[in-house]
Amino acid sequence: MYSAPEWSRQRGFGISVEWGRTGAAAIGPGAAVVVVIDVLSFTTSVSVATGAGTAVFPYRWRDASAQEFADRHGAALAVGRRAADRERPWSLSPAAIRRAPFTERLVLPSPNGSAIAATVEGGAVVAACLRNSRAVADWLIAQGWGTTEQPIAIVAAGEQWPGSEALRPALEDWLGAGALVAALLDRGATAPSPEARSAATTFAGTPDVPASIASSASGYELASIGFAADVAIAIDLDADSTVPVLVDGAFTDHSPT
Repeated sequence: MYSAPEWSRQRGFGISVEWGRTGAAAIGPGAAVVVVIDVLSFTTSVSVATGAGTAVFPYRWRDASAQEFADRHGAALAVGRRAADRERPWSLSPAAIRRAPFTERLVLPSPNGSAIAATVEGGAVVAACLRNSRAVADWLIAQGWGTTEQPIAIVAAGEQWPGSEALRPALEDWLGAGALVAALLDRGATAPSPEARSAATTFAGTPDVPASIASSASGYELASIGFAADVAIAIDLDADSTVPVLVDGAFTDHSPT
């Protein structure tokens, strides 16, 4: 198991931000909560699905073990975007999840956000995106988190370069992290790390966040393969009131009723 050096842990701050699974291993331990952000599209899909009442199980691999895991939990299994069909309508696509029949339980594998959520060490785990950043901020502050004593660790999932497991920092996840940090600071959270402050500054200084993401590398990639609808759903700022919290292995909505 990776052991992060002490200098990388962003100790002494109320809010920290890092990238990917390695970053989660650095700032997650000791945090009151780890917030995973994977805008295109794991955490957006989680927000949409949990808002409809589906419990979402994160899983690291999309292989034979994923089907076994789904069977063990009595859950449907999401397939790759382009593998979805009438028999397997659920995929890592918020648009597909909206169209698919309701399922009480869904296993949603992905190599980025889902892998982080399934393996992260720390306190509570929450899924955030641009659709629910304000709702998540409200809930986190209500728990008394966002102080140096009860820090919030935010993990921007990033993407992988094609044909490689190397992390590709993704604009949409940095802006998603910044949106959450900005909302937390507006609600009284204190002592952001320099990384967290930088993410919030980037979000606040971006004139048109949705347009920036739609024309970014990740937005272009999805549009070019026929999934522009997923981008449109992901950039609908604060459209959801969901607060997906990982409990007993599955994300369910914990927003106030």
